[in-house]
This record gives sequence, structure tokens and C-alpha cells, in this order.
Amino acid sequence: MAKFLFVYRSSADAEMSAPPSPEQMQEIMTAWHAWFAQIGEALVDGGDALLPMGKQVKQDGVVTDGPFIEAKEMVGGYSIVQTEGLEAAAELAKSCPIFHGGGWVEVRQLAGFE
Repeated sequence: MAKFLFVYRSSADAEMSAPPSPEQMQEIMTAWHAWFAQIGEALVDGGDALLPMGKQVKQDGVVTDGPFIEAKEMVGGYSIVQTEGLEAAAELAKSCPIFHGGGWVEVRQLAGFE
């Protein structure tokens, strides 16, 4: 069994739009919890969402603030699943609730250097 990182992405425009109402946020969270339950034991770490602000640290020690306006895509969060292979992980990602908001899932295998 291999571990895979699900990186939840959306367009920068979607990230900059108005935040959802409390009712909409509840619907969104219900959909995510239902999806995690559907994945079941394959879900190793439900991960977390990422807040929009951040910092970039460069090799020369220069630190800059975010969000990074030049970005066309934003990373909104992550999860880790464990499956037999990349195709199985991609199959799990097909029912992710992020698609309802126009986002997408990047599926990457972890190297397993632990």
C-alpha cells in the first residue's frame, strides 16, 4: 500500500471571492465529512484547509508576504490517503466535494522516506 497526498486547488479568482455564509459553510463541511466517511479506512490524515495569508522564504533569506497575487492557482488544503496505487487514489479523488466549487484535486504519491 502506498500513501498519496491530495492537494486541493482552485483558481485564484475563486479564492478571492466573497466567503461563504455560515449556512453555506455548514453545507460545505457536511459534504467533506460525508466524503471522508465514504473514503473510510483509506483516509490516513484528513489534513486541513489553509488560510489565505502566508509567507515565502527564499534561499537568500528574503521573506515576502502572501497571498501571492501572481499565482493563477491557490492551494486550499490537503489530505493523505493510502491505496494500492495511483489509479486507486485518483478514483477516490473523483468524488471530492471540491468539484462543486470549481476546484480540483492534485494526487501525488509520497516517496516514503520515513
